[in-house]
Amino acid sequence: MNNRILKYIALGGLLLNASACNDSFLDKAPTTTISEVTAFESYESAQAYMWPCYSLLYNTTIGTSVQEYGLVSMYRSDRNAGYLSNRDNDMNDYAFQELSPASSGNGWNFSWIYHINIMLRGLETSSMPQAEKDHWQAVGYFFHAYWYMELLNRFGDVPWIDHVIDPESEDAYGPRTPRDEVAHNILTRLQWAEQHIGDFTDRDGANSITKACVQLVLSRFTLREGTWRKYHGLGGEQEYLQECVRVSQELMQSYPTLYTGTQSYDAAGYGELWTSPSLAGVPGVILYREYVTGYLTSHFNFRERNDQMTMQLSQDMVDMYLTKNGLPIHNPNNTQYAGDSHDIYDVFKDRDPRLYQTVTPPYYINLNASGDIPEGMDESNIKWSYISAEQDPENYQKYRMYIDMLGADTYLGNPGQSGWMKRLPVANWSCDNIIDKVPNLKGNKAPLSTSSGYYLWKCYNCWEQSNNNAYVGDADKPIFKIEEVLLNYAEAACELGQFDQAAADRSINLLRARAGVAPMQVAQIDADFDPNRDKGNNAWWSGDMPDYEVSPLLWEVRRERIIELMGEGFGFYDVRRWAKAPYFVNRQEKGMWWNSADPVYRVNTNGILNESTKLKDETMTEGYIYVQPDPLLQGRGWIDQYYLYCIPTEELLLNDNLTQNPGWPSTSSNE
Repeated sequence: MNNRILKYIALGGLLLNASACNDSFLDKAPTTTISEVTAFESYESAQAYMWPCYSLLYNTTIGTSVQEYGLVSMYRSDRNAGYLSNRDNDMNDYAFQELSPASSGNGWNFSWIYHINIMLRGLETSSMPQAEKDHWQAVGYFFHAYWYMELLNRFGDVPWIDHVIDPESEDAYGPRTPRDEVAHNILTRLQWAEQHIGDFTDRDGANSITKACVQLVLSRFTLREGTWRKYHGLGGEQEYLQECVRVSQELMQSYPTLYTGTQSYDAAGYGELWTSPSLAGVPGVILYREYVTGYLTSHFNFRERNDQMTMQLSQDMVDMYLTKNGLPIHNPNNTQYAGDSHDIYDVFKDRDPRLYQTVTPPYYINLNASGDIPEGMDESNIKWSYISAEQDPENYQKYRMYIDMLGADTYLGNPGQSGWMKRLPVANWSCDNIIDKVPNLKGNKAPLSTSSGYYLWKCYNCWEQSNNNAYVGDADKPIFKIEEVLLNYAEAACELGQFDQAAADRSINLLRARAGVAPMQVAQIDADFDPNRDKGNNAWWSGDMPDYEVSPLLWEVRRERIIELMGEGFGFYDVRRWAKAPYFVNRQEKGMWWNSADPVYRVNTNGILNESTKLKDETMTEGYIYVQPDPLLQGRGWIDQYYLYCIPTEELLLNDNLTQNPGWPSTSSNE
């Protein structure tokens, strides 16, 4: 098949500690080592063999994985989708066609498939009770399908391997299996696992693969495959979308409650899912990565509290957030949005609170206590104060609006003593370098700086230890949660024409209620509901796939998904399966509106950036900050070959039966 599969076959014996030079092995399995003969004779040995597979859930190849550093995985996926921008001069590879053909790697990896297939073969002759064998087969099917989901998403047709391959057989150099067959096999394996996985949490622990985990992945896969088939013209989407509705509804019944958090402000539960010391027993959390001080720690919080975090939202994505009345910002009937004034406080005012749980909201303070001291502050440790009415009678109230809402960080010098979850003002890991104003535009203070004005602080909190040792964070992170299932159900139902008010109430409106946003009223969503919605704008289109206009209702369902899952790595999967990558990727990245005379928010540039170039326009004194050039005016932009990844050319050289995906380089032997 390829050199990597053969390498893993050669190394496979090491996983089982079997020795070919032991003559007695032919007659009798070793009594002091694990071999394939004995590895799966007990529940505990199968359990030990499968524990390493959990690392698939935070493998950086998978965009939604929870890795120690968000830039590696989940943030990078949303960056590729055009949801997130980069503070520094790091252009989107897909917008500017900076993606090079892969000679190796690129996710073309079958090591876990081989590892899992060894166990599945061992279970065939195991003397374990049938219920235990079924359970481990179901767990094996789960991980097998989980990795194949990624292979299918990246490459389309991929070799389907459901048995241990003999390196001397023709199977080792077989062709790619058609997508229809691979997708069907993933579906049936997940369905089998759903029906046969046991309840062994008393032996595996509550935070382990359960029926609910299988159902969530089944929900994710069927939505992904169904919509890919619809929008990429493959057909056969109905089976997958209907299955998504079925399994999602069952899981929604099992997890009817959303986590509302420990704080009184809106969307507290939404934010705390990423900043909580423990997710054990938290409503709606199906599986999570547990971090424990001294054993397994992360540096999410550390990165977001220093000068290494570069991710930010663009103005276009901020504009996607509704106002609290449930209307798009430019809905003809929306009198709540004040952001057209271009005041950053008006941009945030009365918006969906998930915005300020994702992006650091604006504030302005005095350092060294030269103003109003926040209530409850220890005056012996004063480091900052509010700007007083005497100092700025016109603006002092708005400067403190979000500090008062989220709570003042009154004791920055001692991590863990300054309150719970997110607090303002923000400070770097030392807690001594307080940021006196947000937006902290690049060129002012290095920590927590942004070039767009919308700094991403999804994992920032004030209780978690954060010092010069990056790997000390111990806030748990969700892997699977019910919020995704609600969105999967809503989208699949909408694609099937089944999304009515009752469907909205059992899905999207649960998310909005927690966020403090008015419920979706399906009957109100018409062609004028969002004048700025996608209408097949060909100015952003490049490629051969046909553009299409998103219906008003489907646009609102997709909007809710984008907002709820912002920064969680679903973006690049979504824009590709929707065949809408050009719409999101080809937009010129821009930030907040800025006036060159603004006395507070200074920009370290030569001036306002012109819409078509990155050069100073001498005639402009205010405008949006353009973070990057326009990719289309640069002769670049999304190209449709990016929908499928490049199969590494090394693999093509090793296996003449493999073929390349469209647009990527092949070799002379298989052109």
